[in-house]
This record gives sequence, C-alpha cells and structure tokens, in this order.
Amino acid sequence: MIDKNKFVAVIGGRQPSPREAKLAEEVGGELAKEGAILVCGGLGGIMEAACKGAQAEGGMTIGILPGESRQAANPYVQIPIATGIGYARNVAVVKSAQAVIAIGGSYGTLSEIGHALQSGIPVIGLNTWALSKNGKQDNSIIVAQSPTEAVNKALELAIK
Repeated sequence: MIDKNKFVAVIGGRQPSPREAKLAEEVGGELAKEGAILVCGGLGGIMEAACKGAQAEGGMTIGILPGESRQAANPYVQIPIATGIGYARNVAVVKSAQAVIAIGGSYGTLSEIGHALQSGIPVIGLNTWALSKNGKQDNSIIVAQSPTEAVNKALELAIK
C-alpha cells in the first residue's frame, strides 16, 4: 500500500497561552487543508486546539492517550488510542509521525522533541524550545514564524 497521507504530530503543553492555542488551531487547519493526518497526545491545550482546527477543515485527527480510557480524549479527536502507559506515550506520538510541529510546551514537550530528533524525525518549532549544547546554539529545531510556514516545512521535510 502506498502511503499518500503524511502524518504530522502536533505537540505542546496542556496550558498554552491564548496566542499558542490560536497558533495550534491554525496549524491544525493548515494540516487538514494539505491532507495531512494530525497525530497528538489526545488531551487538552495545544492538542485540543490543533485537533479543533483540523476538524474544522475536514481533517483527520488521532490522539494517542496516556491512560486507559478512550473517553479521556478531547472532543476533536476522531481516532482515540488508549495506551495505559502514561508519559511513555510521548514516544508513540512522535514515532507515529513523519514530522513534528512543537508549539509552546513544557518538559513533556521537550521530551517529545528529544525522542523525535533522536529518531531522525524533523521538528519544526513555533514559539517553543530552543536548544544549546556546550554553550553553543543547536539548530536541530527548525524555527517557523507562522502556522503556514510550520506546516509547509513539516510537509516538505517529512521522512518517508
């Protein structure tokens, strides 16, 4: 079977600023318009905002949940996957995607960024973490200035 759709993970915190939530909703909408499938952690905050935007544009949303209940998913997740593995689900979220868009976020988001980069999955950052190593800037996170730019970069760089 030929994979015609690209899977893009949208990651970020459960308590985003209003600006970050708006960015996430726009990212979700742009992904849907481009025919990409949105993968996320399935809960609130950035995840819910991105799914809301994707659903509004007719897109497909998958939520990989930390708990054992599919009902815990935000109302915009179309395919909820209950894992029962807690934060270890962060690995499943990024490994299910061909590219990752990080928006805002805390340490859980940072762990997902690390797992993605370690696996060679491109990470596009929108108002999120910056990395440095030995006091020198690390440009592994590709910075985007807008939701459209983030989606375009993610789809362009998505691994096969």
